[in-house]
Amino acid sequence: MLKIGIVGLPNVGKSTLFKALTKRQVDIADYPFCTIEPNVGIVEVPDERLEKLALVSQSIKIIPTAIKFVDIAGLVKGASKGEGLGNKFLSHIKEVDAIIHVVKNFKDVASQSDIDVINLELVLADLNIVEKRFEDLIRQNKRSADKILVKTVEVLEKIKNNLEQEKFASAIEFLEGEKDLIKELNLLTLKPMIYVFNVDEKKISNALEKNNEIQICARLEAELADLSKEDAEEYIKELKIKNTGLDQLIKASYELLNLITFFTSGPQETRAWTIINGTKAPEAAGEIHTDFQKGFIKAEVINWIDFVRENGETKAKEKGLMRLEGKDYIFQDGDVAHFKFSI
Repeated sequence: MLKIGIVGLPNVGKSTLFKALTKRQVDIADYPFCTIEPNVGIVEVPDERLEKLALVSQSIKIIPTAIKFVDIAGLVKGASKGEGLGNKFLSHIKEVDAIIHVVKNFKDVASQSDIDVINLELVLADLNIVEKRFEDLIRQNKRSADKILVKTVEVLEKIKNNLEQEKFASAIEFLEGEKDLIKELNLLTLKPMIYVFNVDEKKISNALEKNNEIQICARLEAELADLSKEDAEEYIKELKIKNTGLDQLIKASYELLNLITFFTSGPQETRAWTIINGTKAPEAAGEIHTDFQKGFIKAEVINWIDFVRENGETKAKEKGLMRLEGKDYIFQDGDVAHFKFSI
């Protein structure tokens, strides 16, 4: 399951956004460090394709894919040196796949200053980890001529030099295999980041300047979360907003992490599965069950539009729209699949 951490300075609207995203009531107060322990919420990913597929298959259940959001306690300047909650946030954020950085306002001097504060704390936190690992491996290197150890030291030194210049590790052009050598460190500045600018509802724009920048009114999203689906849709029309903040955020997260969705659909259930773009058929099957991947033989694959238009597999097969694909087939967004495997 995709896991995303929400960070930002105190009182920028993180917890309000979290409530809006997860529809969970969390403790929101207008003072720093209200959110001491991370709140975690599971959000179903909206996908209109599911209902259309389920209608054709007459499925008993619909199971969307999901994202886990983690609301991290507010950071302050000097957190890496123990200010505020100090580095306690590290244990909460290290395992996330991406980071949402919530900022007040949009593209002004104050917001850039806030961004710089958080980014520097992430850099300093990583630098602390890299320096300790670097020194440890240097000591080991004196006793060993292991090629992997030597290469790891080289990669760490490259990252260390970058961080010392207050630059993210993600700015480095790594050679093939280098990231694998430091994967266990879970460096924060290597994680994909989405900047969410918390703005007044009158200033909301659905147009993104970059694929990692979104404008959201956290207060408005919280209001929408409390409404019924029908009332929320009507409210959105009145405000002339194309998509909710949640829809924008999920779309941006998928694009940033290079994710796509495939489906399985039958009488029992229609279900969405998330995979990395470029995933081959056996690995896609493994998302459902490891036995599917181990014993993979073939996959019956059809685009969801063809599946719906032809009212299911029977007519689709007659027209040659359902293909039998092997181990080298790369799954596409919107594929509907049945896997053939042996145990």
